[in-house]
Amino acid sequence: MIKNNINGIFLFDKHSNITSNSALQKVKHIFGANKAGHSGTLDPLATGLLPICFGEATKVSSYLLHSSKTYVVTAKLGETTETGDAEGRTIDTKTISIVNHSDFKKHLGLFLGESFQKPPMFSAVKINGKRLYKYAQKGEIIDRESRKINVYKITLINLTEKDFEIEVKCSKGTYIRVLIEDIAKKMGNYAHVTQLRRTNIELLDNYQMHNLFQISNMSKNELHNCIHPMDIVFKNKPKIKVNTEQSTQFNHGQNIKIENEELIIDEAIIIYNESNQLQGIGMVLGGNIIKPNKVFNLS
Repeated sequence: MIKNNINGIFLFDKHSNITSNSALQKVKHIFGANKAGHSGTLDPLATGLLPICFGEATKVSSYLLHSSKTYVVTAKLGETTETGDAEGRTIDTKTISIVNHSDFKKHLGLFLGESFQKPPMFSAVKINGKRLYKYAQKGEIIDRESRKINVYKITLINLTEKDFEIEVKCSKGTYIRVLIEDIAKKMGNYAHVTQLRRTNIELLDNYQMHNLFQISNMSKNELHNCIHPMDIVFKNKPKIKVNTEQSTQFNHGQNIKIENEELIIDEAIIIYNESNQLQGIGMVLGGNIIKPNKVFNLS
């Protein structure tokens, strides 16, 4: 198969029981892309939004990684597992105590805002150059530092005697499995994730996802129409248009001086040429000088 030099972002609706990397490889093959990477790993059990960055868009994946995420999660009460989800072995059970909606919502409210969360052993976090889940698979428990997270919104969708469903908008680095366990502990109970779906990433509001079945049956033109320009991740960043000479200098990694603009030192700024083509990301230095940070080859 001839590989295509595709540049842009595709919003994949990942199905369950597949790793994010396996999903990436399937999408990459269908599009015939020369280069691709995913942004924001989803557990095999999880479904939903997995951004696939093609070509030069791999250089902006960090913007998506650092954006807030929204999830809808279902959790089973009364059981805790070694992985924090339904894929793990049950390690303890507890009689379920009945909680009414009002009390449950009060418990959820305690988790709003900033807090510290310890990454679970079954995670891809590296310690001493080794993924935590590698230690966990051998039954080893490793000391790990708690990390600051932020829960911006948490909403109760459904509550029964056996499980509950919530929607969570949270910061980068939040482990939903740990959040679910902590919510249950606050009520003197156990819980683990049975279903998890990422419904949104802040910078990708109002863009449509497509699943594997859909793209497997699309023509080349239809596939092409599913790819979004990579600058959709810059909607909150300042932008500037430069002339032909400045564009050439910038593309060669040279600093450029901008006249008649008020620029903020140390601010990242998005550079376009006179034809409104994306050139790259610059860093503002003193004296209205912009230093190339990332240069995109989109020709």
